[in-house]
Amino acid sequence: MTMRPIRIIGDPVLRTACEPVTSFDADLRALVGDLMDTLLGEPGRAGVAAPQIGVSAQVFVYDAAGHRGHLINPTVELSDELQDDDEGCLSIPGLYFPTPRALHATAHGFDQHGEPLTISGSGFLARALQHETDHLAGRLYVDTLRGDPRRRALREIRAGRFDSPTRHR
Repeated sequence: MTMRPIRIIGDPVLRTACEPVTSFDADLRALVGDLMDTLLGEPGRAGVAAPQIGVSAQVFVYDAAGHRGHLINPTVELSDELQDDDEGCLSIPGLYFPTPRALHATAHGFDQHGEPLTISGSGFLARALQHETDHLAGRLYVDTLRGDPRRRALREIRAGRFDSPTRHR
């Protein structure tokens, strides 16, 4: 397994909907391992999705609120209750903005062996599940922002104040 470079906003792979996984094979297990190594190499982060390492596949890993794992081909059910905490992203490093998300989320998908898997959570885990699932649809958290937070985020992104030379762009 390998820690892989994170793609930064501006890379087209981050804005492209990912392909569903159809082969639950050794290559998929290696991808899950690389994603987890990449996540664990970024202390304090909640998840990494395949497009963030340049792979167009519906796969993400997470480590949030005491829960760690992976999910393949996810669908998400969201509560009507909302939370509005700061959110950031490895693909837009250093920027954090209050981002509205559902307070509770249940994600359905598969594990790396093709077995059905369901993950439910509230608060930070729910936020992570939503954030990573959005990546698989080609969306970034800044796309959900409105009003002044959106204007500030876009201004910071245009100015390139998020960029890090250790990332892949």
